[in-house]
Amino acid sequence: MTQTLDPTTARPIGISEAGAQRALSVIGSSGKENAGVRLFIKSGGCSGYQYGMAIDDRELEGDTVLFDRGVKLIVDRMSLPLVQGAEIDYIENMMGGGFTVNNPNATSACGCGHSFRTDGAEAQAGEGSSGCGSH
Repeated sequence: MTQTLDPTTARPIGISEAGAQRALSVIGSSGKENAGVRLFIKSGGCSGYQYGMAIDDRELEGDTVLFDRGVKLIVDRMSLPLVQGAEIDYIENMMGGGFTVNNPNATSACGCGHSFRTDGAEAQAGEGSSGCGSH
């Protein structure tokens, strides 16, 4: 069973205006009805954890689902504590554009911006490991 949170009372994650515009565009062209952005964490990367994002039309047991700026955001139970209070953003620069996660729980981050570490949190053993070059 999924739980749906009212973003006015609880905002475990959010999305910026630029992130929302880009996400809605990607979701619209995905062909998936009722899809949203799934933010998840996996162990690996040069700092311990890696962010992952996908367009997903499934809601799994234990997922937290909320809407921000018209975008459905989905986070699984294991990832939620690591991204509590984070904001998904979309940035454009000379190297191109891409989604990024502004995470208040990250105490350090890799230069590539795809991996991070938290105070006292260890990555789960056996879930894979990769360096910055393999995001």
